[in-house]
Amino acid sequence: MTVTRQEFRDAMSRLGAAVNIVTTDGPAGLGGLTVSAVCSVTDDPPTLLVCLNRGSPQNRLFKDNGVLCVNSLAPGQEELSARFAGRSAEADIAERFSHASWGMLSTGAPALDGCTVSFDCRIVEVVERGTHSVLFAEVEAVRQGAASRGLIWFSRDYHSIGVG
Repeated sequence: MTVTRQEFRDAMSRLGAAVNIVTTDGPAGLGGLTVSAVCSVTDDPPTLLVCLNRGSPQNRLFKDNGVLCVNSLAPGQEELSARFAGRSAEADIAERFSHASWGMLSTGAPALDGCTVSFDCRIVEVVERGTHSVLFAEVEAVRQGAASRGLIWFSRDYHSIGVG
């Protein structure tokens, strides 16, 4: 049985995922993308897996900087998500970042104020698979936000989850 690309994409739309803006900064420059393909790998050492499309012009930027921050979004941050996904007219990175307040934790990658949690990471391994780069990133710092609700992407739309 062969699964077509469209069948796979339609099936994946039914797998809810946190909406994240993954950022980087360093010698290669400032960057950020909306990413739903993020998951925990292990807690010893604390490590996340982040998938970035190899066709993205920012893919190389993340690898060259060697750092990233996963910022998990809260309800009300849908417009910011759309900006970083490239679905708005503003393609300029500096302009995207100007629509929110950002801090810094350990690595220098921007940490979003007002999100549910930020994981500041150093990239320790990259695996190229099909259309994506799979980044294994060790967590150096965590900042938990005050938001009590999270934002997920399910059935090609945003949905709020959590308590409160």
